[in-house]
Amino acid sequence: MEISSKDFDAIQAMFVPNTDSDYKILEIERSATDEDIKKAYRRMAMKFHPDKVSTLGNDVENAAKEKFQSVSKAYDNIKKERNIV
Repeated sequence: MEISSKDFDAIQAMFVPNTDSDYKILEIERSATDEDIKKAYRRMAMKFHPDKVSTLGNDVENAAKEKFQSVSKAYDNIKKERNIV
């Protein structure tokens, strides 16, 4: 299965924590602006939203839920770190 290096980094960051994993999950650099962070969150949330794969079976939907939760948690962590409202 071929995936892009960005997708690989994002998925790896979901399961292998490190100090920059929240940024990797959202596929952005630590130097990204607050607006770029919001855009990245929206893009990733759409990419992994469980409703997008609800017709593909429970296993796929559960995996999407897990990834979506990781994206949401990463965004929340970055918002807290940067005091983004």
